[in-house]
Amino acid sequence: MAKIIYTKNKQEKEIANGGKIKSAVEELGVLFGCEDGICGTCMIDIVNGEGNLSELTQPEKDLERDRNHRLACQCKIKKGNVTIDF
Repeated sequence: MAKIIYTKNKQEKEIANGGKIKSAVEELGVLFGCEDGICGTCMIDIVNGEGNLSELTQPEKDLERDRNHRLACQCKIKKGNVTIDF
């Protein structure tokens, strides 16, 4: 199992390897709007473990995101731990 860790309160959520992170980060308090990578509401900062996430999607590139600044609606976690802030 992979894990998302929120820096502010050290809360953790487990996710199956290869799974979308949306539900886990939503439980941590990330807000979602369109959920299609268009609105940018779900922007998160990757503090640690950026290599454990899927590659940037076209919607993330269109919003000038990078490996350390992602859209939670677009990310999948490959394995391991990812620490986020928002």
